[in-house]
Amino acid sequence: MSLTHSHRMYHHGHEHGKPVPADMDGSGSSADADPEAGTSAGGFRAAFYLNLVFTVVELIGGLLTNSVAILSDAVHDLGDSVSLLFSWGMERVSARTRTERRTFGYKRYSVLGAVVSAVVLLAGSVFVLLEAVPRLFEPEPVVAEGMLPLAVAGVVFNLAAVLKLRGGGKINHRVVLLHLLEDVLGWVGVLVVSVVLLFADLPILDPILSVAVTLFVLARIYPRLREALSVFLQHAPADIDINAVQTELEALPHIEEVHDMHLWSLDGSYNLFSAHVVVNDALSLSQLNDVKQHMKTLLANRGVHHTTLEFEARTETCAECDL
Repeated sequence: MSLTHSHRMYHHGHEHGKPVPADMDGSGSSADADPEAGTSAGGFRAAFYLNLVFTVVELIGGLLTNSVAILSDAVHDLGDSVSLLFSWGMERVSARTRTERRTFGYKRYSVLGAVVSAVVLLAGSVFVLLEAVPRLFEPEPVVAEGMLPLAVAGVVFNLAAVLKLRGGGKINHRVVLLHLLEDVLGWVGVLVVSVVLLFADLPILDPILSVAVTLFVLARIYPRLREALSVFLQHAPADIDINAVQTELEALPHIEEVHDMHLWSLDGSYNLFSAHVVVNDALSLSQLNDVKQHMKTLLANRGVHHTTLEFEARTETCAECDL
């Protein structure tokens, strides 16, 4: 009896052998296959409309008050709106079902949304710095009375968008949510500055705030961009120690060695693991199933959602271990 056990590549779970549905064009157009992704797309949609409406409001308000801080945040919010629109579309695509050509489905499209969002916001931040830095040397007067109500509105609109996206675990959520949270903090800063300017003639506070918020954004977005690219390049998730996983698996009964391990993530939250497992006894199918279930339970506790295992006898030579 062979000890090799593997799953069909494009099917996993309790319905072995059942073909994966595919559209005539292979696009996998069902958008309701992943309820979590559908819900998150709804959050992106609501956040997009809130952000877009307020972007128009603050562009007008920034011009009327001559506030570079408000205009700078308008540019950030415009970038956020573009990012939210793209991320919303990518979340809808990521919810589609697997097909025979796309055996892992569309989850990685969510990561694409995160990368594009990060690049757009980086470009917006550079533009803001180019506009704000010259005003540090030649401050211009601002209308503090107009900044105050805009600041209050900014806190309310951006906080509402944050609440719509809270709780998402994907990298796409984390990138966009980070910027929305920073927008909230930025508007809190505008609120404080506008109150100070009502009592003191310190127009330089406006560009100082703009530069400070922009540098804060840049400092936070760079790690998120690195994280998104890491997912794209199929690096192992940073929060899972693959060496510790190997040690724990090899400590289980009947397991002599675990090798040819591969650990990666589809979208920053859905993690996958595959490995070859050398068993030290001639086990029955029932015993092999028990070993497999123990391994999958251990891996699930480590944050792995999809596991593929191939069992080998001690006498077998692994021909696929050069990857």
